[in-house]
Amino acid sequence: MIAEHLAQVEENIRTACRNAGRSREEVTLVAVSKTKPVSMLTEVYNCGIRNFGENKVQEICEKREQLPSDIQWHMIGHLQRNKVKYIIRDTALIHSVDTYRLAEEINIQAKKIRRIVPILIEVNAAGEASKFGIAEDEVLQLTEEIARLDNLRIQGLMTIAPYTTDPEENRPYFSKIRKLSVDIAAKNIDNVHMGILSMGMTGDYMTAIEEGATIVRVGTGIFGAR
Repeated sequence: MIAEHLAQVEENIRTACRNAGRSREEVTLVAVSKTKPVSMLTEVYNCGIRNFGENKVQEICEKREQLPSDIQWHMIGHLQRNKVKYIIRDTALIHSVDTYRLAEEINIQAKKIRRIVPILIEVNAAGEASKFGIAEDEVLQLTEEIARLDNLRIQGLMTIAPYTTDPEENRPYFSKIRKLSVDIAAKNIDNVHMGILSMGMTGDYMTAIEEGATIVRVGTGIFGAR
Protein backbone atom coordinates (compact mmCIF):
# COMPACT_ATOMS: atom_id res chain seq x y z
CA MET A 1 0.00 0.00 0.00
CA ILE A 2 2.80 2.42 0.90
CA ALA A 3 4.52 1.72 -2.42
CA GLU A 4 1.26 2.54 -4.24
CA HIS A 5 0.84 5.75 -2.24
CA LEU A 6 4.40 6.79 -3.01
CA ALA A 7 3.91 6.10 -6.70
CA GLN A 8 0.85 8.36 -6.71
CA VAL A 9 2.66 11.12 -4.83
CA GLU A 10 5.55 10.89 -7.29
CA GLU A 11 3.17 11.11 -10.25
CA ASN A 12 1.50 14.16 -8.68
CA ILE A 13 4.86 15.86 -8.11
CA ARG A 14 5.83 15.29 -11.75
CA THR A 15 2.47 16.63 -12.93
CA ALA A 16 2.81 19.77 -10.79
CA CYS A 17 6.36 20.31 -12.05
CA ARG A 18 5.17 20.02 -15.65
CA ASN A 19 2.34 22.47 -14.94
CA ALA A 20 4.88 24.97 -13.64
CA GLY A 21 7.49 24.33 -16.31
CA ARG A 22 9.91 23.06 -13.69
CA SER A 23 12.26 20.10 -13.50
CA ARG A 24 11.34 17.22 -11.18
CA GLU A 25 14.86 17.49 -9.74
CA GLU A 26 13.98 20.89 -8.26
CA VAL A 27 11.62 19.35 -5.69
CA THR A 28 12.60 17.22 -2.68
CA LEU A 29 9.96 14.96 -1.14
CA VAL A 30 10.18 14.71 2.64
CA ALA A 31 8.18 11.82 4.09
CA VAL A 32 6.56 13.10 7.29
CA SER A 33 6.91 10.10 9.55
CA LYS A 34 5.76 11.53 12.89
CA THR A 35 4.01 8.94 15.09
CA LYS A 36 4.74 6.21 12.53
CA PRO A 37 6.54 3.01 13.57
CA VAL A 38 10.03 2.17 12.34
CA SER A 39 8.61 -0.70 10.29
CA MET A 40 6.66 1.75 8.12
CA LEU A 41 9.66 4.04 7.74
CA THR A 42 11.70 1.04 6.62
CA GLU A 43 9.10 0.30 3.96
CA VAL A 44 9.30 3.88 2.68
CA TYR A 45 13.10 3.75 2.81
CA ASN A 46 13.07 0.58 0.74
CA CYS A 47 11.07 2.45 -1.90
CA GLY A 48 13.99 4.85 -2.26
CA ILE A 49 13.04 7.74 0.03
CA ARG A 50 15.93 9.18 2.07
CA ASN A 51 14.39 12.38 3.51
CA PHE A 52 12.19 11.99 6.58
CA GLY A 53 10.51 14.73 8.61
CA GLU A 54 9.70 14.58 12.31
CA ASN A 55 7.85 16.96 14.62
CA LYS A 56 9.45 15.85 17.86
CA VAL A 57 13.06 15.61 18.95
CA GLN A 58 12.43 12.38 20.83
CA GLU A 59 11.18 10.63 17.69
CA ILE A 60 14.23 11.68 15.69
CA CYS A 61 16.51 10.41 18.46
CA GLU A 62 14.73 7.07 18.76
CA LYS A 63 14.29 6.38 15.05
CA ARG A 64 17.75 7.37 13.86
CA GLU A 65 19.23 4.67 16.10
CA GLN A 66 17.16 1.99 14.36
CA LEU A 67 17.38 3.11 10.74
CA PRO A 68 20.16 3.43 8.12
CA SER A 69 22.66 6.23 8.54
CA ASP A 70 22.11 7.70 5.07
CA ILE A 71 18.69 9.06 6.04
CA GLN A 72 18.42 12.85 6.02
CA TRP A 73 16.40 13.87 9.07
CA HIS A 74 14.35 17.08 8.89
CA MET A 75 13.10 18.80 12.05
CA ILE A 76 9.79 20.26 10.90
CA GLY A 77 7.98 20.79 14.22
CA HIS A 78 8.30 23.43 16.90
CA LEU A 79 11.74 23.12 18.48
CA GLN A 80 12.28 23.94 22.14
CA ARG A 81 15.62 25.50 23.02
CA ASN A 82 16.40 22.94 25.72
CA LYS A 83 16.18 20.10 23.19
CA VAL A 84 18.40 21.55 20.47
CA LYS A 85 21.48 19.71 21.77
CA TYR A 86 19.90 16.32 21.10
CA ILE A 87 19.48 16.82 17.35
CA ILE A 88 22.22 19.28 16.49
CA ARG A 89 24.65 16.69 15.18
CA ASP A 90 22.47 14.57 12.92
CA THR A 91 19.69 16.78 11.56
CA ALA A 92 20.07 17.69 7.89
CA LEU A 93 17.80 20.74 8.05
CA ILE A 94 15.86 22.55 10.78
CA HIS A 95 12.73 24.00 9.14
CA SER A 96 11.13 25.70 12.10
CA VAL A 97 13.27 28.60 13.34
CA ASP A 98 11.02 31.53 14.23
CA THR A 99 12.83 33.39 17.02
CA TYR A 100 16.29 34.81 17.51
CA ARG A 101 16.62 33.04 20.87
CA LEU A 102 16.09 29.65 19.24
CA ALA A 103 18.61 30.50 16.51
CA GLU A 104 21.08 31.64 19.16
CA GLU A 105 20.77 28.32 21.02
CA ILE A 106 21.25 26.35 17.80
CA ASN A 107 24.36 28.43 17.15
CA ILE A 108 25.73 27.79 20.64
CA GLN A 109 25.26 24.03 20.31
CA ALA A 110 26.60 24.02 16.75
CA LYS A 111 29.81 25.74 17.86
CA LYS A 112 30.38 23.04 20.47
CA ILE A 113 30.58 20.37 17.77
CA ARG A 114 32.08 22.67 15.11
CA ARG A 115 29.22 22.23 12.72
CA ILE A 116 27.54 24.71 10.39
CA VAL A 117 23.80 24.03 10.71
CA PRO A 118 21.38 24.79 7.84
CA ILE A 119 18.08 26.31 8.90
CA LEU A 120 14.89 27.75 7.45
CA ILE A 121 12.92 30.69 8.83
CA GLU A 122 9.34 29.62 9.58
CA VAL A 123 6.75 32.14 8.39
CA ASN A 124 3.14 32.16 9.57
CA ALA A 125 1.81 33.06 6.13
CA ALA A 126 -1.85 33.22 7.10
CA GLY A 127 -1.36 34.81 10.53
CA GLU A 128 -3.05 31.90 12.29
CA ALA A 129 -2.96 32.20 16.08
CA SER A 130 -2.80 28.42 16.44
CA LYS A 131 0.44 28.11 14.46
CA PHE A 132 4.06 28.92 15.14
CA GLY A 133 6.08 31.04 12.74
CA ILE A 134 6.96 34.70 12.43
CA ALA A 135 4.74 37.32 10.83
CA GLU A 136 5.54 38.17 7.23
CA ASP A 137 6.50 41.78 8.01
CA GLU A 138 9.03 40.65 10.63
CA VAL A 139 10.88 38.10 8.50
CA LEU A 140 13.50 40.41 7.03
CA GLN A 141 14.58 41.81 10.40
CA LEU A 142 14.84 38.35 11.95
CA THR A 143 16.77 37.09 8.93
CA GLU A 144 19.27 39.93 9.24
CA GLU A 145 19.75 39.25 12.96
CA ILE A 146 20.21 35.49 12.57
CA ALA A 147 22.57 35.98 9.62
CA ARG A 148 25.18 37.31 12.05
CA LEU A 149 25.43 33.97 13.85
CA ASP A 150 28.58 32.20 12.65
CA ASN A 151 27.47 28.57 12.82
CA LEU A 152 24.10 28.88 11.11
CA ARG A 153 23.27 29.11 7.42
CA ILE A 154 19.86 30.45 6.47
CA GLN A 155 18.83 28.44 3.41
CA GLY A 156 15.31 29.72 2.83
CA LEU A 157 11.79 29.88 4.22
CA MET A 158 9.19 27.43 5.48
CA THR A 159 5.46 27.82 5.98
CA ILE A 160 2.48 25.71 7.05
CA ALA A 161 -0.58 26.89 5.17
CA PRO A 162 -4.09 26.63 6.67
CA TYR A 163 -5.89 23.30 6.56
CA THR A 164 -8.38 23.33 3.69
CA THR A 165 -10.16 20.89 1.42
CA ASP A 166 -9.51 23.22 -1.53
CA PRO A 167 -5.78 23.65 -2.19
CA GLU A 168 -6.46 26.67 -4.39
CA GLU A 169 -7.31 28.59 -1.23
CA ASN A 170 -3.66 28.28 -0.18
CA ARG A 171 -2.16 29.42 -3.48
CA PRO A 172 -1.98 33.08 -2.37
CA TYR A 173 -0.05 32.11 0.76
CA PHE A 174 2.48 30.06 -1.20
CA SER A 175 2.83 32.84 -3.75
CA LYS A 176 3.39 35.36 -0.97
CA ILE A 177 6.16 33.28 0.62
CA ARG A 178 7.89 32.84 -2.72
CA LYS A 179 7.78 36.59 -3.35
CA LEU A 180 9.14 37.21 0.13
CA SER A 181 12.06 34.87 -0.52
CA VAL A 182 12.83 36.65 -3.80
CA ASP A 183 12.76 40.04 -2.05
CA ILE A 184 15.12 38.84 0.68
CA ALA A 185 17.47 37.22 -1.84
CA ALA A 186 17.68 40.51 -3.72
CA LYS A 187 19.15 42.18 -0.64
CA ASN A 188 22.28 39.99 -0.87
CA ILE A 189 22.64 39.56 2.88
CA ASP A 190 25.81 37.74 3.90
CA ASN A 191 25.15 34.19 5.14
CA VAL A 192 21.62 34.15 3.68
CA HIS A 193 20.52 31.96 0.78
CA MET A 194 16.94 31.67 -0.39
CA GLY A 195 17.29 28.48 -2.40
CA ILE A 196 14.81 26.46 -0.32
CA LEU A 197 11.07 26.95 -0.01
CA SER A 198 9.58 24.31 2.28
CA MET A 199 5.83 24.51 1.74
CA GLY A 200 3.01 22.19 0.84
CA MET A 201 1.64 19.13 2.63
CA THR A 202 -0.59 16.21 1.66
CA GLY A 203 -3.60 18.36 0.80
CA ASP A 204 -1.88 21.09 -1.18
CA TYR A 205 1.64 20.08 -2.25
CA MET A 206 0.83 20.20 -5.96
CA THR A 207 -0.29 23.82 -5.62
CA ALA A 208 2.81 24.59 -3.54
CA ILE A 209 5.07 23.16 -6.26
CA GLU A 210 3.31 25.26 -8.88
CA GLU A 211 4.10 28.30 -6.72
CA GLY A 212 7.77 27.46 -6.26
CA ALA A 213 8.14 24.95 -3.41
CA THR A 214 11.48 23.12 -3.44
CA ILE A 215 10.58 20.87 -0.48
CA VAL A 216 7.15 19.31 0.09
CA ARG A 217 6.30 17.57 3.35
CA VAL A 218 3.91 14.66 2.79
CA GLY A 219 2.70 12.39 5.57
CA THR A 220 -0.85 11.11 5.14
CA GLY A 221 -0.39 10.91 1.36
CA ILE A 222 2.38 8.34 1.91
CA PHE A 223 1.59 6.58 5.18
CA GLY A 224 -2.19 6.82 5.12
CA ALA A 225 -4.48 8.47 7.67
CA ARG A 226 -3.39 8.40 11.29
